[in-house]
Amino acid sequence: MEKMGALRVQLRKAGWMCRRGRGSHEIWRDPGDRRRRVVLNGRDGDDAPRYQQARVRKFHKGMMVYGEE
Repeated sequence: MEKMGALRVQLRKAGWMCRRGRGSHEIWRDPGDRRRRVVLNGRDGDDAPRYQQARVRKFHKGMMVYGEE
């Protein structure tokens, strides 16, 4: 199972921006399309639920890491 920290690293490398939510929730937004967002909750060492892994993977297919062409 993937860890929450690994999901955050993937989003950060792709240039997504994080906004804090309530408690342990974070709202990650794609700077190119403000409608695309992923809500993550939990600490870096926690196992990521499958639905959150799938959501990041879904958007990761369309993501371009900044600095790569």
